[in-house]
Amino acid sequence: MIIQECALRELGFKIFIVAGLADFVARDVVNPLVLAELDGIPSHGFSRVPFYIDQIRSGKVNSKAVPVVSQPAPALVRVDACHGLAFPAIAQGLQKTLTVARINGLALLGVTRSHHSGCMGHWVESMAREGLLALAFTNSPAAMMPWKGNKATFGTNPIAFGCPRGSFDPLVVDMALSKVARGQIVNAKEKGETSIPEGWAVDADGKPTTDPEAALKGSMIPMGDAKGAALAMMVEILAATVNGANYGYEASSFFDPDGPAPGIGQTFFLLDVQRLNASFANQVQALCTFILKQPGTRIPGVRRFETRAKSRIQGVNLPDSLYEKLHNLADGKY
Repeated sequence: MIIQECALRELGFKIFIVAGLADFVARDVVNPLVLAELDGIPSHGFSRVPFYIDQIRSGKVNSKAVPVVSQPAPALVRVDACHGLAFPAIAQGLQKTLTVARINGLALLGVTRSHHSGCMGHWVESMAREGLLALAFTNSPAAMMPWKGNKATFGTNPIAFGCPRGSFDPLVVDMALSKVARGQIVNAKEKGETSIPEGWAVDADGKPTTDPEAALKGSMIPMGDAKGAALAMMVEILAATVNGANYGYEASSFFDPDGPAPGIGQTFFLLDVQRLNASFANQVQALCTFILKQPGTRIPGVRRFETRAKSRIQGVNLPDSLYEKLHNLADGKY
């Protein structure tokens, strides 16, 4: 089913209003989901909506949560998401942190008692468009074993980097620390696919598997093997320990409506790079230009911007089964 951006946004907004979210919360939730669909990242788009709604209905997600924003130090901003969805907490936190960074030149945002934060690249992109360099870290429910371990301990723990790039779209680097995002395996299972590429995951016994169901019961394989596992541990500390949030092995699933709230964390670093180097953005573009002179190269983030531009003209293709499910949710049919 092809659906245009405006209609997709309206559909999403209606779903979350019917589910009991306040208007401003619904808008903050829907915006990044729409952007993920436009960018061709459906694993972080509207395929997540039925899971969010199930958790709102079960009480695992606090539908009445109002993020609590505080400033414990001149360059530090803290947001308690209060076990609601992460999007409004991050959106409000970054708005405050942006102001703090422009005053101090540097600021850190810590979010606690949070949930799935969508594409981390979207958050750093928004700050890069404001002229700042941004780094983002989030932990997530355990899905990846430590290197040589046998039990899922870390989440896939995405990291993202964004910065201005002259007159071009920002440079955006966005990656999970597993070889692929876990959402891709969830999507494969939801679509009834019987196989995933080899090298993505191991089963509960630690053996390589191409079965999506077995992979979800086992562990993702870290990107870069031991190095990826070490980076995942670093993100656990940056996102969870810094904010007093749950570690991945303590957090409940983003997909299961049962159990306690995940209570994970996110951390964002913002730097007003113009204070250090007024030519920063132009120098970044000079680096990109040098790279692109080499055949076969590309700049991170460009593909998603190209896809976004096409999607805004052609619309977004949602699976028919998901489209029908979304309309049922909008009508209050669960």
